[in-house]
Amino acid sequence: MNSEFGILYLIPCPISDETAPWDVLPAANRAVMDALDYFIVENTRTARRFLSKAGIARPIGELEFRELNEHTAAGREIEELIAPLLEGRSAGVISEAGVPGVADPGAPVVGACHRRGIRVVPLVGPSSIILAVMASGLNGQSFAFNGYLPVKPPERTRAIRFFERRALSEGQSQLFIEAPYRNVKLMEQLVQTLGDQTRLTVAVDLTAPDERIETHTAGEWRRRQLPEMNRRPAIFIIG
Repeated sequence: MNSEFGILYLIPCPISDETAPWDVLPAANRAVMDALDYFIVENTRTARRFLSKAGIARPIGELEFRELNEHTAAGREIEELIAPLLEGRSAGVISEAGVPGVADPGAPVVGACHRRGIRVVPLVGPSSIILAVMASGLNGQSFAFNGYLPVKPPERTRAIRFFERRALSEGQSQLFIEAPYRNVKLMEQLVQTLGDQTRLTVAVDLTAPDERIETHTAGEWRRRQLPEMNRRPAIFIIG
């Protein structure tokens, strides 16, 4: 690593808007956040709100924000984001919720930093994926995060059956995330498609006051009232 370059810090934030930052973040993160004046963020408004709630030392108006999201083009735009680090200025990456780079933007900038010899430092904070695995009771020794399933029902059914076979044959827990407005439809299709004895974990509102994490077989889920899950992304695990 080149000591003349800045450092890229990966800064977690709360998963839930109802959770105060320092209820889920270690105090050691504060010193890093206080020292930075340049942030690469998924959404500027969300990042400014998070830093304001965290009570960082610098006035928000003095900070520089550059956005990294699904609209950011690889190549020149990524190089522009890391240019200040090559000049010795450190930066923090912040996604909209949880940890950057995992089911959220961050990886392209991190990859560019590794190629240039810029040090990358991940800070501790809440990850919905890890929290869901921890609380699921399913296999935490071997698991795979598969992102989002297909939206169209026929393709989604095939994907559910494929990952169910993998979970049962390999003993590997299969994780998915879904957007709030599609949570209910995915849950209904999972319950209808999975075999009676296949276990399914649903984790919603993680770290929020009304957090709900439950694991039942698909057969048991069919006899239960499905959880309310229209407000935030949910994690689903087949095992």
